Amino acid sequence: MVRIRLKRTGTRNVACFRVVVMDQRSSRDGKAIEEIGYYDPLKKEEKLDLERFTYWKNVGAVISETVTDIAERVKNGKSLKDRVRPVKLSKRAQEKARAEAEAKAKAAEEAKAAAEAAKAAEEAAKAEAPADAPAQA
Repeated sequence: MVRIRLKRTGTRNVACFRVVVMDQRSSRDGKAIEEIGYYDPLKKEEKLDLERFTYWKNVGAVISETVTDIAERVKNGKSLKDRVRPVKLSKRAQEKARAEAEAKAKAAEEAKAAAEAAKAAEEAAKAEAPADAPAQA
């Protein structure tokens, strides 16, 4: 069975991958039938020959999950460099952000309660005013 998968190249701690078409039984870094692209996670670069990818896909090659993701990004013209990763906050920063959010929620709740109290006072004032008295502006 033929598979489209990654073949590791590069040195220790500086990994780079080639997108290759290989026999399922061959080792990860063994002889490839064809090289159709590359993926460099450190430089966030990737390239794939979509024409050959489609050919092998139509022939019946099984595609790995990572290569499928790379193919989708290449087809859509998206780059790994464009992705924005969420910033991981320290515990102290998380606690500070949580406290600020709670303070904002409490302030909003107090403002809502004050608005309701003002509205209730206004309605009470209207109810106490005599109905036949002329309205004063």
